[in-house]
Amino acid sequence: MEHGAASAEHTHGPELLHQFDTANQQREAASFGMWIFLVTEVMFFGGLFAAYLLYRNWYYSAFVAASKTCNIWLGTTNTIVLIGSSLTMAIAVWASQKGYRKLLCLFILATMGLGTTFLGIKAIEYHDKWVDSHVPGLKFDPSSFERPSEDGDAPLSHDMAVKTQIYFGLYFGMTGMHAMHMIIGMGIMCFLLVRAWKGAYTTGHHTMIENFGLYWHFVDIIWIYLFPLLYLISRHK
Repeated sequence: MEHGAASAEHTHGPELLHQFDTANQQREAASFGMWIFLVTEVMFFGGLFAAYLLYRNWYYSAFVAASKTCNIWLGTTNTIVLIGSSLTMAIAVWASQKGYRKLLCLFILATMGLGTTFLGIKAIEYHDKWVDSHVPGLKFDPSSFERPSEDGDAPLSHDMAVKTQIYFGLYFGMTGMHAMHMIIGMGIMCFLLVRAWKGAYTTGHHTMIENFGLYWHFVDIIWIYLFPLLYLISRHK
């Protein structure tokens, strides 16, 4: 009887939940759950992308004029920062698989640093939008679009200038939801960092790090789509 109890305890160690028979079964269930979650996220952002594409087709000139108010250099910098954070997160996952505790903690910190940099740059962009009165519902003035731009673009009619609010509404909605996902991710990384420092993910049980890596890569991919849609409309002209 004691032998059977000891065997059961060995099978269901502290990292193996009681409802699973093996660690591999637990890992597959967790990964499947994560992919289901990401599918729901794709559907959520897919609705925003569909709305954007529809309104962009209806009010293209308004979207072009509004897009050109975005700071392309800050947007490009943020794109590079997020790609870098995907790399550091991938290295963190690799470190957990190899059992390198300090390296895992280092690259979680690096990912957090890059994420903080991204959010800081985005805060600067939001501040600029406020100063320029491009915040629908709170502080919006369409008059700047009713006169020739510094690039020599023709002014918009008053009606079309007002329609730029749709672009800015989608801009804040899409980038705001993306930023919220990043803030949530940063909170999760704080939790992962504390546990990683205690050696939780370098003893063969690294599913949580792998699944969070999927989440972070998804957040990065969303930005890869947002950047050209929001910043690069008719930039060749």
